[in-house]
Amino acid sequence: MNRRPTLLAALALTAAAALTLSACGSDDDTPAKDKDTIAGADTGGKKSASPSTSAPAAADRPKIELPGDLSYTFDWPETGDKEKDAVLADSEQSIKAVDMAIVNQNPLDKAYLYYYEGEAAANTEEFIKAYVEAKARVTGAYSYYDADVQVTGGTAASFVYCEDQSKAFDMYLKDKKVNKTPVTNNSFVLYNAKLRKNEKGVWVVTKLLSQRGSDKCQR
Repeated sequence: MNRRPTLLAALALTAAAALTLSACGSDDDTPAKDKDTIAGADTGGKKSASPSTSAPAAADRPKIELPGDLSYTFDWPETGDKEKDAVLADSEQSIKAVDMAIVNQNPLDKAYLYYYEGEAAANTEEFIKAYVEAKARVTGAYSYYDADVQVTGGTAASFVYCEDQSKAFDMYLKDKKVNKTPVTNNSFVLYNAKLRKNEKGVWVVTKLLSQRGSDKCQR
């Protein structure tokens, strides 16, 4: 996630967990959605109950409802591997769920909490609060590509992917003013996520790192 408004850019998240707001950002105007590092909980060493081998019923999943001015392109082709494809599918929902919480101006929105846990959830909450305090939300089009998923033991996964924020921006709610910023190398962000399969069979985010301006993601 990454941004631009001066107000959000001033937000100082902890060095260990700097969340970024999600639109394209210039060097001077970048809110916190992508302040280089989004760190979450490292759940290593904690034993959890054995995850379900089957995916949760659709009825159990939160409904993601977003305004028409937000769009997403996930250029993540199916791998043919059941678990890897599940990671991709749940990751799509987790990304949208965070933006829905921003749109709803609700730092405790249940949808994103379904896909994040521990410090990752806590840091995402702070990220969403930055938008609430700024009375702003995201708008525009996001594109995701170059996905690389690795699953270990059927219960742990690493997921590296790119985000194109060149057509995504922050919008202030009071006057609906969109803070459009020029496209730069920083409009392209590399993410490295750690996930685990929980007891419901959902792949939840436990740790998330980002690198704005990564050479790997330039288009």
